[in-house]
Amino acid sequence: MREPQLTPEDQAKVDKYVSTGINSVERKPFRPLRLLLFLVVIVSCLSGLSLLLARFSGVY
Repeated sequence: MREPQLTPEDQAKVDKYVSTGINSVERKPFRPLRLLLFLVVIVSCLSGLSLLLARFSGVY
């Protein structure tokens, strides 16, 4: 079954709606390596903190 096509007037309304509001906000490009580096730093810091706590409490 074929989907109905929009009339030019309706397509113009859709184009106007899509180009306004939240759809028109420019965003920075996603940087997965930066996120990975951030996660590695956070996990390393938390691991080091837990090792220090264990050493000072006499567990390790």
